[in-house]
Amino acid sequence: MQRPPTAAPRLSFPIRLFYGFGSVAFGAKDNGFSYFLAFFYSQVVGLPAAKVGLAIAAALIIDAFIDPVLGQISDNTRSRWGRRHPFMYAAAVPVALSYLLLWNPPQGWSENALIAYLIVTAIFIRTFISTYEIPSAALAAELTTDYDERTQLLAYRFLFAWVGGLATYAAALAIFLKPTPEQPVGQLNAAGYSNYGIFAAAVMFVAIVVSALGTHSEIKRLREAPHEKISMSRFWREMAGTLANRSFLMILGSAFCLAMAVGLGFAISLYFATYFWAFSSGQIAGFTISSLIAAVIGFAAAPPVARRFDKKPAAVALVPAALLFTIAPVTLRLFGLMPENGTIALYGTVFVANVISASTATTAAIVFTSMIADVVEDAELKTGRRQEGLFFAAAAFVNKAVSGLGIFGAAMIVGLVKFPQGAAPGAVDPDILRNLGLVYVPVQILLYGLATLLLLGYGISRASHAETLRQLAARAEAIREGPLNG
Repeated sequence: MQRPPTAAPRLSFPIRLFYGFGSVAFGAKDNGFSYFLAFFYSQVVGLPAAKVGLAIAAALIIDAFIDPVLGQISDNTRSRWGRRHPFMYAAAVPVALSYLLLWNPPQGWSENALIAYLIVTAIFIRTFISTYEIPSAALAAELTTDYDERTQLLAYRFLFAWVGGLATYAAALAIFLKPTPEQPVGQLNAAGYSNYGIFAAAVMFVAIVVSALGTHSEIKRLREAPHEKISMSRFWREMAGTLANRSFLMILGSAFCLAMAVGLGFAISLYFATYFWAFSSGQIAGFTISSLIAAVIGFAAAPPVARRFDKKPAAVALVPAALLFTIAPVTLRLFGLMPENGTIALYGTVFVANVISASTATTAAIVFTSMIADVVEDAELKTGRRQEGLFFAAAAFVNKAVSGLGIFGAAMIVGLVKFPQGAAPGAVDPDILRNLGLVYVPVQILLYGLATLLLLGYGISRASHAETLRQLAARAEAIREGPLNG
C-alpha cells in the first residue's frame, strides 16, 4: 500500500506561487512552438510549410508514447526526494540546451537534413520538458484533494504559463525580431531568432530550478511510491487499466480537441496578423497585452466559475463562447463587415475579440485540468492505485498538442491555400487571403464542436467527488483497523 499524504492545512501563498512559477518554462517553450516555429522554419529557413508541419507532428506522435511512460515511472519512483522532484531537477539543463539548438539550425544543410534536424531537436525538447512538466503538474493532485482548491492551484499554473510565454514572445518581437534596414519585416529577421533562443532557454532553466526548490519542502507530506517491485508486464497492464477510466477518456478527448483548436489559432495567428490584417511588428507585439489581460481574467474567473456552476457545466458553456469570439473577426471580414486594414478601429476590434476569446479559452483550460485532477481519486477508488503522474502525463500530452497539432493544422491550411513563401505584407493575392479565412473558420467550428460534445460524457461532479473521497477514507480506515481486529 502507498502511504497516504499527511493531512495539511490550506496551501500557503508561497507554495502556490512556486508551484505555478514552474509553468513559465512550459509557457516559454509552447509560445515559441505555437507562434514562431512553423513560421521560422518555413518563411525564414525556407523549408516547405507542409513538411515543417509533418516534422513537428511526427515529434508529437512520439510524445504520445513517451509521456505516459514518464508518468508511470514517476508514480513508481522511490527516492529521498520523493516521486517528482528528482525528475524536475534533472530536466533543467537538458531543457535549456535542446531549446537553444532548436533555434540555431545548421547553415548549408540540405532540405532533408534540416527536416531531420527539426524532428530530432523537437523530440529532444518535448521529451525533456515532459521530464519536468509531468511530475511537476502531478503535484497538483498531491498537494490538495480539495475540489475547489485544485482549480485555484491550477489557475496559478496557467497564469504563469501565459505570463512566461507572453514575456518571451513580447521580448522576441520587441527586442530580437525588430526591423532593420536590411530586413524591414522584423518577423523575417533570421539573426533575431538565435538570440531569442538563448534568452528563452535561460528563462526556462531559471523557472524549473526555482519551482523545484520552492516546492521541495512539501516532499515530506506527499505520497510514497509502492514498496513492491513492479514487473514490466504489470507496468503496462496497470497503465492501460488506469487510462481506461471513462470520465478520463471523455475529458481527455475534449481537451485534445480544444488544444488542437487553440494551437491552430496560435500557429496561424502570425499569418493572419502579418498578411490578413497587415499589422506591423509593433502592433503584433501589442497583442501580448491582450493575451496578458486574458490570462489574468482566466486566472481570476476559473475558481469562482467552477464553484458557482460546477466544473462540467462551466466548461460546456465556456467552449462555445471561446469559439464565437475566435472566429468572429475573420468571419466578419469575409462578409465585408470589418474596418479597413490600417485603421485604429480594426486593431481595436481584433484586440478586444482576442481578449474575450483567449480569456474564455483559458478559463475553460483551467477547469479542464482541474477535472483531470479529480479523475485521480475516481480511478483510485476503482483500481486501488494512485497514479497522478500517469493522468497528468496525458494532460501534458494534450497541452503539447496545442503546439504540435496546431502547427500541423496551420501548415496544412497554409499549404492548401498555396500561401507563398517569403511573401512581403501587402503582396499576397487577396484570393489566397480570403481562402485562408474560408478554410480556417470551418475547421475551428469542427474542433470546438467536438470538444463540447465529448464533455457531455464526463461523469464526475462536486457531489460524486466528495462521495469518492468519503469511500477512500473509509477504505483506508478499514485497512488501518484490520491488523487490530485480527
